[in-house]
Amino acid sequence: MVKIFVAVTDKDWFDFLSGSELDEVNFWAPSGRTNFRALSPGELFLFKLHAPLNFIVGGGIYSASSSLPLSLAWEAFGLKNGVRSLPEMRERIRRYRSDPPNSRIDPVIGCRILTSPFFWPRNLWLPVPASWKSNIVVGRGFDAYEGDGRALWDAVLSRTASVIFPADPEQLTKYGAPTLVKPRLGQGAFRVVVTDAYERRCAVSGERTLPILDAAHIRSYADGGIHEASNGVLLRTDIHKLFDLGYVTIDEKRRFVVSGRLKADFDNGKHYYDLHGDALRDPRGPTALPSPAALQWHRENRFLG
Repeated sequence: MVKIFVAVTDKDWFDFLSGSELDEVNFWAPSGRTNFRALSPGELFLFKLHAPLNFIVGGGIYSASSSLPLSLAWEAFGLKNGVRSLPEMRERIRRYRSDPPNSRIDPVIGCRILTSPFFWPRNLWLPVPASWKSNIVVGRGFDAYEGDGRALWDAVLSRTASVIFPADPEQLTKYGAPTLVKPRLGQGAFRVVVTDAYERRCAVSGERTLPILDAAHIRSYADGGIHEASNGVLLRTDIHKLFDLGYVTIDEKRRFVVSGRLKADFDNGKHYYDLHGDALRDPRGPTALPSPAALQWHRENRFLG
């Protein structure tokens, strides 16, 4: 079964993002107490404006969800959060949560990350299905194969097929059975997916302090690497820096390797040499295991062995 989720949002968020060409957006919730489980990656996430504007006005391909400190959500997505600045986002969340003014807490918020987002002009807005209840305040799921869900699927594709299936021209003229769409992760989604795949622990040191953990590209994006979990590894910030500079790498057995150049160049590095030869922590799920080809690229093109 392929599902569709229609979530309720405010018009300010929609208006800010509408008209922009974006690879991803963060559809955030002011509370991060519960995980979003209504969809699987590759399913359709649509957004509806608050009443009385009872229209579906856009959506995207659901790629991942997480609960993140506000500061990290801003760092990962910036303007793709649908606000102009971190202070503005903090104030909006404070009002939703009824936190006291000038609160210095860094609240944990829910993040639903959508890739290939689309924002329709007014003439394409889609009225909500007749089965939509006026007391729905968060959202509702639909089965994309039948009833209102199938009608939504066909209506969305008639408006946005080139966004959802950009590499499949046949889908532009023949809307077949609903299907999963492979999300094309952006930088922010990549960071969240890799961070959660490694259970928020540095793959080398085991460090758990989230603000100093980075989702490192194994093959850099500038050199043809892609935003996929298999091209990422979660590293403490200092180890990430050394990895990018080539002073450390990962061998074919996924062991941490430190170059002799580290001591030669800086006459230091004992902490890193103590980690030399340690096996990396495995991420959750086989799709997040580091790609052997990407690791080989790093050893051959970055490592100062």
